[in-house]
Amino acid sequence: MSEAVIPAAPIDPTVMTTPGTVADTDHRDGETLPLTGERTVPGIAEENYWFRRHEVAYARLLDRCAGKTVLEAGSGEGYGADMIAGVASKVTGLDYDAGAVAHVRERYPRVEMIQGNLADLPLDDDSVDVVVNFQVIEHLWDQGQFLRECLRVLRPGGELLISTPNRITFSPGRDTPLNPFHTRELDAAELAELLVEAGFEVSRMIGVHHGPNLRALDAKHGGSFIDAQIERALAGQPWPADLTADVAAVTIDDFALLAEDIDASLDLVAIAVKP
Repeated sequence: MSEAVIPAAPIDPTVMTTPGTVADTDHRDGETLPLTGERTVPGIAEENYWFRRHEVAYARLLDRCAGKTVLEAGSGEGYGADMIAGVASKVTGLDYDAGAVAHVRERYPRVEMIQGNLADLPLDDDSVDVVVNFQVIEHLWDQGQFLRECLRVLRPGGELLISTPNRITFSPGRDTPLNPFHTRELDAAELAELLVEAGFEVSRMIGVHHGPNLRALDAKHGGSFIDAQIERALAGQPWPADLTADVAAVTIDDFALLAEDIDASLDLVAIAVKP
């Protein structure tokens, strides 16, 4: 498989764990999957904000997978594919990382897990109803090739559900992404353009925003709840108890998915259809 799928990069300095606070791996049920910054994992207090921010896209779009044959392209830790397995007729998870593949097979037996390259999906043409790709495309070198592969494996009328950090708010004022694992971040117009160029019709573009509780935490923590977490992570010291508690208490209901003010959103969520 080509190394183009996952770029080599150092550990993300914004990982929400610090020495002396919690483990940097997920040890539930005796299994381990490293928290490297390239993916989020459940069950870690300091990671909880980012985990819930990822999880909300699965929860809000889950009904679009009901009774369908679904591919999750870039399934990571596997919690999302397992959520989908609760409503879909069949879920196939695909990841390039052998450790992640083994982890999903062990922990989430409802998911049929395969290892493969997102630039060359190991599925037949017109073989799935839905492709899910959440918080992955920003990691890929050839985003257009990946989207064309999604189009190929989808049946006519099938949907691509995709989310990605909004470049405008995630790496503001930068020519290169803040996260060293990201190759290219997108704004809403750029994501829509890529989807159309690949042959999709964009039926909906929405954004993930902070709801009232998170806006209150923004105010409480100096104007940005996100920056407060990053500053503590970079400090390499135990987190203050109140910040840890606030992060650990975040739920998916603290986020709002809105079509309005898309350029101010934290993450973009698109629904694209194969004609």
